[in-house]
Amino acid sequence: MDVIASANHLLNFVAPALFLSVGLWLCARIFYGKSSEMLSWWVQIAINLIVGGAVLAAGLWWFGRDGKMATYTALVLVMALCQWVLCRGWR
Repeated sequence: MDVIASANHLLNFVAPALFLSVGLWLCARIFYGKSSEMLSWWVQIAINLIVGGAVLAAGLWWFGRDGKMATYTALVLVMALCQWVLCRGWR
């Protein structure tokens, strides 16, 4: 596999985490507003993308293949919890 194909596979692997992290940031702006306690938009997206990529990699390792619904369910739950922590939702 050449470099272009490898990059394409990697980008397609983390695409759900990328789109979910942008969606979570937009929803946080709607529900929490622009609070002074919140981190900047790119930091929130980057942290959620890293956490989401780790969840997807763990699902790939655990199940032995990509695309299991249990992995995507864990992705949504873990990333939502991460965004809640980033927005300091307990306050």
